Amino acid sequence: MTPLRVRVAARWRRLTEVPDAGASTAEMALLTPLLVMLLLFVVLCGRLAAAQIDVDAAASSGARSGSIARSQGAAVAGAKRTALESLAVQGVTCQSTDVQVSTGGLRPGGAVTVTVSCRVRLSDLVLLGVPGSRVVESSATSPIDEWIGGAP
Repeated sequence: MTPLRVRVAARWRRLTEVPDAGASTAEMALLTPLLVMLLLFVVLCGRLAAAQIDVDAAASSGARSGSIARSQGAAVAGAKRTALESLAVQGVTCQSTDVQVSTGGLRPGGAVTVTVSCRVRLSDLVLLGVPGSRVVESSATSPIDEWIGGAP
């Protein structure tokens, strides 16, 4: 046998002795799509959780702003403005935003309730097959001081 044939035969023997040669490559090829989907699911959960936290904060800020106003018109306008500004400061990008304010007549001892709804876009997470968007909603109530003076 020539030295080249001996080397080729030895190499062939080594390759055939290891029955799972290339198995890790095949496993990674099968697992990669699952890992990508898992990562996208984590992104989805994080996006919804962050939006919920920001909408909670906006509703709370709006309710507090409305409860310290001196008139019903100012309470509604101030609560809506504050809630929308809070979302803008947090960098929340909603497809649509809705702010509902209930003042209950702005009576001393009453409460102002603000409900903020934000439609969060999810359509860019195509591989998960989630619908285009989801509505995140939060309500907050802030009491009106019993000793507040009448409207000026």
